[in-house]
Amino acid sequence: MLHAERKEQILNVLQSRETVSVQELVSTIGASESTIRRDLTELESENYVKRLHGGASLLKRKLEEPSIAEKQSTNQKDKKALAAEAASVVKERDCIFLDAGTTTVEMIPHLAGKDIVVVTNGIPHVPLLLERGIQTYVTGGKAKPGTSALTGEKAVMSLREFRFDACFLGMNGVDAVHGFTTPDPEEAFVKKTALSLSSKSWVLADYSKMGEISFASVAQVDRAAVLTSGNVDKDYLQQLQQRTEVKVVKT
Repeated sequence: MLHAERKEQILNVLQSRETVSVQELVSTIGASESTIRRDLTELESENYVKRLHGGASLLKRKLEEPSIAEKQSTNQKDKKALAAEAASVVKERDCIFLDAGTTTVEMIPHLAGKDIVVVTNGIPHVPLLLERGIQTYVTGGKAKPGTSALTGEKAVMSLREFRFDACFLGMNGVDAVHGFTTPDPEEAFVKKTALSLSSKSWVLADYSKMGEISFASVAQVDRAAVLTSGNVDKDYLQQLQQRTEVKVVKT
């Protein structure tokens, strides 16, 4: 198989799934592991893919944002593990902000029975919180199609009425240099405001978000601790740990 054809096949495989391992590519394409690794290195230098520990993913565009349905179908095991770990740091009598998103919503079953107050801009979060008897406040704002988040100036204005012991944020990109980012500037403003009002802040981001950079900046990485899953590249993890607290959750 020609070099260019092999690289095209790798990209075709990645188009059909979010991430792929080197071994899966070896099996699918029929090339050696060393050849696949060289091809991935080239594709990364050409800004087509992002290398991950043991594999790769397609490089996302800055404005690209999956819908809530697409997010729910990816990395579920990692999201559930991150959510359980995040919920474990919530203490009795805490007032917390729970960001919209498919990882933060997984925290809710683990918060049942705790005497806490939750403020959220996540529309799907509200009935789940109420079902568990958790005192809940909802921000104002514009309902965003696709992600079911409340965003915009009214969301920010209502957030400023509160102060939080902790906030738990989802994020599309976590980069040691470029910080926390998300595609939508209005949603970024909500996250930034929650960070500024919280005594302790956590970003929940599975390994696929590591090294990603989206359009709108939220904050530098030293503004929040990072909870991530166990497939993060070791060199990248060390780079991130030099700038902020990072906890890797085993899945």
